[in-house]
Amino acid sequence: NLPIQPDEQTYRRLYSLLSWGQAVYFTVTGLWAIVDIRSFQKVTGPKVDIWLVKTVGVLIVAVGAVLGLAGKRAEPVPEVPLLAIGSAAGLTVIDIIYVAKKRIRPVYLLDAVAEMGLIALWGTWAVLKPRKGK
Repeated sequence: NLPIQPDEQTYRRLYSLLSWGQAVYFTVTGLWAIVDIRSFQKVTGPKVDIWLVKTVGVLIVAVGAVLGLAGKRAEPVPEVPLLAIGSAAGLTVIDIIYVAKKRIRPVYLLDAVAEMGLIALWGTWAVLKPRKGK
């Protein structure tokens, strides 16, 4: 047994907070690439295919919207943590690989750290799941 075992209401609240937190992070970063590509490139470096940057931005915003809706509903379903962790893990791997290859600026490692933090929080949330009957 874990020393801390939240009740169902606390567990749902944590789910909602995690969903909302990642939704805000994804929506802000995704919209930044779409709305102000110039400032985005000042921080992240010049891009060859602006359409591709904006496409990724749109997809990140879409994931953020789903996570935001999940946070509002606060009804844990397995698809949401899968989407949250899967998207964060994918972005982390891309950040690390392409910084190592010197294709993108090291500033992307800050995003990788944030994404790994989200993964760790979702993993902790999953471990804290209340047992039936408690």
